[in-house]
Amino acid sequence: MPEVITQTPWEEIRTCIEQGSATALQEVIDRLPSSDVARALTRLTDEERNRLIKLMDPEDAADLIEELEDSQGADIIEDLPAHEAAPIFDAMESDRRADILGEMEEDDAEAIMSRMVPEEAEDVRELLQYHEETAGGIMITEYLAYHPDTEVGTVLRDIRDRAESHDESGMPYAYVISDKEKLIGVLRLRDVLLAPSHTRVRELMVINPIYVFTDTDLQELDDIFDRYPFWGIPVIDEKGVMSGVVRRVDMEEAWGDAQGRSFLRFSGIVTGDELRSMPVWERSRRRLAWLLLNMLLSMMAASVILAYQGTVDKLFALVFFMPIIANMSGCSGNQAVAVSIRELVLGLIKPEDFFHVWRKEVVVGLINGACLGGILGTVATLIWHQSPFLGVVIGLAFFLNVMVAVSLGGLIPLLLRFFKIDPALGAPPVLTTLTDMCGFMLVLGLATAALMLGVL
Repeated sequence: MPEVITQTPWEEIRTCIEQGSATALQEVIDRLPSSDVARALTRLTDEERNRLIKLMDPEDAADLIEELEDSQGADIIEDLPAHEAAPIFDAMESDRRADILGEMEEDDAEAIMSRMVPEEAEDVRELLQYHEETAGGIMITEYLAYHPDTEVGTVLRDIRDRAESHDESGMPYAYVISDKEKLIGVLRLRDVLLAPSHTRVRELMVINPIYVFTDTDLQELDDIFDRYPFWGIPVIDEKGVMSGVVRRVDMEEAWGDAQGRSFLRFSGIVTGDELRSMPVWERSRRRLAWLLLNMLLSMMAASVILAYQGTVDKLFALVFFMPIIANMSGCSGNQAVAVSIRELVLGLIKPEDFFHVWRKEVVVGLINGACLGGILGTVATLIWHQSPFLGVVIGLAFFLNVMVAVSLGGLIPLLLRFFKIDPALGAPPVLTTLTDMCGFMLVLGLATAALMLGVL
């Protein structure tokens, strides 16, 4: 029986590229899950990705790139000449178009927009002015809107004429706007289908609709979508003029992306975005600044030990316990950091709630510090028999450092938010340095005092 040779997704795509077969390529892409296609593209060379996009129609290429991460899509598009990239962007949805162009170098993005359909380019420029984590940054500008005096028959004819663009947006609503394009109401398309053709829109519309502003943040959007079963919410500017629509699916995707970026920043990826398909030097640059800062802060913490060199020489057992005290205290502090960041995101606390946060954390620190400090002190006494006071020193230092760590961990995110600094980015290195320094000073300081008193 002949051996069946199976190809990986990227090998299949590479074979189609080498054969120059656009039909076979599209069949492979249609058959594969979008996650497999995205993974396959990371295995191709820049030249192969360039050839792949050129083999596809602009509409198919747009569909493919829309499935990728923004940075990955931007990397692929940047390799194309502007006149070839422009039709691909024209075929994309407005929000994805702006997201990907926003990831590109400004000159490259402007060159592409100058070749795009003028109306589409103007839409992109408008969307790019909004922050990516606001309603304006994730809204689409393709929506159905009618004057309140429009008849149902006219609405139905317009929907049929614009069926393709409406199908892409997937919204079961139309919006009612005034002569000055201000939002008046929402029209459910189900009601339009059931109404007589001579009925006017004003008779069917839902007045006083729920809406958001262009600068509404993701947390507030998430709260609104949690409260209401809407597929989408209209977005208006400060003058009440209709600007676009935020779809539930786009909000959920943006929320997930924001959480992912926050996690990466918390882990030391300063820009909040990295993929292994990025150039090696770019990835190194994104990590190196953070690592250098942490190295300097670690050296500051370690310098405390030099000030107590005599104590370390006399009580070498301290060397065993110092990293344990520093590490465990850091863990306790990071737990407090995580809770503070989450409560800030949920709007449950504000920077001025210093005392409330400290009071809540210090109780937890008292309990955990006493339990773990007692255990560590007992271990120190059992292992090193020279004096029971060694266990007291170790346990007390651990207890006090946990108290310091949870206090700092709870309060540092509030302080950073007050100064408009991302808590996920700034809190970990500051907390680690301070807890390490305090831990070393406490254990060495208490040990030095015990030596001077002659109990060790």
